Amino acid sequence: MSRHPTVAWAQRSDKIYLTIELPDAKDVNLKLEPEGKFIFSATRDGVPYEFDIELFDKINDKESKFNVGVRNIVCTVKKAENKWWSRLLKQEGKPPVFINVDWDKWIDEDDENAEGARLDKDTNFSKKNKQKGRSRKKKNRLQRMMKKLKLECICGAELAVC
Repeated sequence: MSRHPTVAWAQRSDKIYLTIELPDAKDVNLKLEPEGKFIFSATRDGVPYEFDIELFDKINDKESKFNVGVRNIVCTVKKAENKWWSRLLKQEGKPPVFINVDWDKWIDEDDENAEGARLDKDTNFSKKNKQKGRSRKKKNRLQRMMKKLKLECICGAELAVC
C-alpha cells in the first residue's frame, strides 16, 4: 500500500508551481502528459509514495521543469495557454487532503506583474542564477544600510541646525 506525499501548489497565468514535500526521496519518477495528467512515484525508507492527478487544463510538458532536492521535489509546470485556472484539478469539489495551497508562492491574479518576476528568479534551477541572486541580496542589503546611515546623518544635521 502506497502513501501520498504532501503537495503544495501555486499558479501564475503561464505556469503552475508544485512542491512535493518528501525528504530523502529515492527512485523519483515523474511523468507529465500534455492533456494534464501528472503521475508521481518515489520511495522513502523503503515506503512507496505516489499520486496520480489530472490537472485542470492542458500543459506544455516539453517546457516544464523538475528539481529533485534533499527535502522536496519542485515542479514548474508550463500551461498550454496563458490563463488563470479556477482550480488545480479537473475534478470539481473538494481536492484530496494531500494537496494544499502554497501560500508562500501564492499571489493574486491582479498582483502577478509585480511579484511574478521575483518568483521566477527564485525557481530558476541553474547554479549561475543562484549565484547572481546571492550577490544581488548582498548588494541590496548594503544599499539599505547606506540609506539608513544617510538618513540618520541628515536627521542628526537637522537637529544640530535647529
